[in-house]
Order: sequence, then C-alpha cells, then structure tokens
Amino acid sequence: MKPHSHAKTVAPLLAALSLALLAAYPGAARAQSNEELLKELRALKERVGQLEDKLKAAEQKTAAPAPTTAQWGMTPQQVQEFNRIAVKTEALEDNAEAMGTKGLKFSGYMEPTYIYNRAQNRASFQFLNNVADDGFNYDNSYMGTLALDLQKETENGTRWRLTLSPNRGTDAVIGNGGIVQEASVSVPLGDLQTRMIAGHIPDWSGYEYLPPTQNKLITHNLLFDFTLPTAYTGAGIELTRGKWISKAVLANMNASKLPSGEKAPVLAYRVDYARGEFQGFGFAGVHGKAANGVGGTGNTELHLFELDGYFIRGDWTVQGQLSLGQQKRAAITPDPETGALRTAQWLGLSGLAAYKFSPRVEGIARLDWLKNDKHGGGLLGYGADPRNGIGPAIVGRDVDSGELIFGDAEKGATRTALSLGLNYLYDLNTSFKLEYRLDRANVSVFEQVKDGSFRKSNSLLGAAMVVKF
Repeated sequence: MKPHSHAKTVAPLLAALSLALLAAYPGAARAQSNEELLKELRALKERVGQLEDKLKAAEQKTAAPAPTTAQWGMTPQQVQEFNRIAVKTEALEDNAEAMGTKGLKFSGYMEPTYIYNRAQNRASFQFLNNVADDGFNYDNSYMGTLALDLQKETENGTRWRLTLSPNRGTDAVIGNGGIVQEASVSVPLGDLQTRMIAGHIPDWSGYEYLPPTQNKLITHNLLFDFTLPTAYTGAGIELTRGKWISKAVLANMNASKLPSGEKAPVLAYRVDYARGEFQGFGFAGVHGKAANGVGGTGNTELHLFELDGYFIRGDWTVQGQLSLGQQKRAAITPDPETGALRTAQWLGLSGLAAYKFSPRVEGIARLDWLKNDKHGGGLLGYGADPRNGIGPAIVGRDVDSGELIFGDAEKGATRTALSLGLNYLYDLNTSFKLEYRLDRANVSVFEQVKDGSFRKSNSLLGAAMVVKF
C-alpha cells in the first residue's frame, strides 16, 4: 500500500472500533444520556483528526522535496522545461535513427540560364538541355542545371553521397545518359583522417567547380572545359595531415567501365594545402590510358598535370591555374609523309579576379590562354571543332561531303577568352549573374552558322539565376 493512503483509512477504522466497543457494553451506553454520548463522539472525532494530521506530516517528511532554488542558474520551472525538451529531443533522435535519417543532409540548386551566341546565331533559354542533343561546348558546359544532393554520415564516420543532375551531370557528359553527378563513399580506416574513397567521383582539378553555386561566372574557363577530365569511376585513399589533404584513385577516366581489350586504369591524384580559409594552393595529375577523340584509335597514353591556387584579402579574390598535358596519337593532323597519328600537346593559363563593391554586388574578370598549335592541335577528347575554336585555320567546307577544309594543317589555334561578369546576391538563397565573354583565336576557327564563314572571334552574353536550398 502506498504511504499517502494511510490517512484515508484511519477514520473508518476508528469509527468501526468505537461501534464495536458500544456493542460490547450495551448497558453502559444506555446508562448514559444522549448529551454525554454526543460529547464522547465529538472527542473521538477530534482525536481521529489529530491522527490524520500527524500522518500527513510524516508523508511530507519522507517525500522528495520539490526544488525551491535555482539549479545550474535556472528556476525550478526552467528545470522542468529543460527536462521536457531533453526527453523530447532524445525521442526525436531515436526516431531519426530508426527511420535512417540521422546524419542525413539534403541540399540542392537550380540555374535557369539565358545565352546569346553570335557565331551560333542563337539566343535561347537553357535549362536541363540534354548533352546528347547538343554535345559539350563552352557555351553550354554545365550551365542550366538542376541538382539534388544527399549526404549521410554514420556514427562510425562513413560518408555517403549521391548527387543527381538530370541531363547536365557528369554521367551525362561522359556519354552514359544517366542523371548521376556523383555517387561516392568515404570510409574511415582506423581514424577519420585516413579514408578509403570509391564510386563515381567528379574531377577535382583546377580552381573552378561544377556547381554554379561555387562558380563565380556562368561559363567555365578554357582549361576546365577542354584540358581536364570529367569524372573517375574507381577507388583510392584520402589522407588529411594538418593543413595538407591528399587523395589518389585508380579509376576509369570518363567511363563507367573500360572497353574490351583495356585492362589498366589511370592514376589520378590531388594534393591541397590551405593556410586557413583565405589562401591555399593545390596540384593534380592524371597518368594512364584514356579515350582518344581522333581517328577512332581507342584509348591512348595520357599525361595531365595542373597547379592552382587562391588568395582572398578583404573584398578581393584572386584565383589562378596552370595546366599542361599530352596524349599520344591524338593530334588533329597525321604525319604528312607517313600518315601516322602524332602526339597532341597543350599548355594553358587561367586567372580570375573578383572585387566586392558591396556585400551584395561583386564584379568578376577572368582571362584564359590556351596554346594548342602542335600538329594541328588536339585537346582532351577533341579533334577539329569549329564551334569551340579548336584546330587549324579553317577556310571552308567541302560542298559535297561537308568536311572541313584546313589552311595550314600543321598549326593549331592558340585560344584566348576574356569574361566580364557581375553577381548580385538577392538573398541568402538567390543570386543573379550577368556575363559578357569574348573568345578569340590566332586563326579563323569559329564557324558563323548564319552564312557559313569562319572568323577569329566570337561573342557570348549570358544571364542566370541561381537558387539553392
């Protein structure tokens, strides 16, 4: 029986006792007058009340005292509220763990874009346009995208990531037609600073990134578009040691699987050093065999290396990149005597400077230079391309076959590009971008679709709205 029930049972017990006494001595009871009997009953009732008060006092002494003073700087009412919130939070965490959403982060963005291209005689909105319908070019690149990013980290430190981007993701660019931009895992090996990485991983070269939320301009620089890989499918390791982060993978470059007859993956690596949040540098490289864009020769030996860095001071941001590479049997024009395919080589520089006129308005200027003149030119996966301005000077097209007619086939174009942009941060989730871009070459390589002529330059205007969550 609970202690507080004693007082409730004493009164009826005493009343029953008094009735029993009266029944045992009926004669004495009759001898008394009614007045004396009432007097004795009142005394008995008063005694019962006293016993009840004593029992209540004893219960209060044995019960836990209610908090009357502040605990951890809180009032008793605040302590109760704190305990209620703690219990509710624990219940929510248990539910998230049971549902598999604990440690799960959702984010995403979209970038409706408008592009005017003088040489292509086109002014058009671009959003989710299929790479297979239009190819990969500097005037569409990764702009006009939509992406949903899912990241999850488990209690043991394993990181899981899936980024989906219909039509414009890396999987679509390499020709698979899928919607995956990244599908990767990072598993700690002994400690959180040593990890195994695997999956479909976007290339990590250069100072620019795929997402428009991390790219200051609408278009990308020439090195990003034409001298860097798109993605790797493979496995490797990532090491974090102080200010250094190093990673390397053995992987298929720009392919989910290798074709028949190919057995060796490429070695791709990246090393970064960061002096705090505002300055740092890194370098990356790829060595092995990769797809060749000339002559249907399959995979040929490839060597890429690039060095990049960034510096932020006050309202100024400066970024730069140096890239060089070569690929065997990838030059646009074969040996004029033997007809053998030759090695393509390139060297490029890119620099960007940005200045914040106010916390919301930023001006950007970027200048690219790409030397690609050996053996008629030839870049990573690209042969002669009159839309992107790659290859030797072009004098026209054959009337019957439509094939390009070159001038000096031994000299490829040296390309430059100047981009001027303006960014306006409307709110924390929305920004607007404007860009004017002038592309030039030292020879006539830009085809004018309207009249079929070829020029040394082309102009592009772009506007985009980037919305993220």
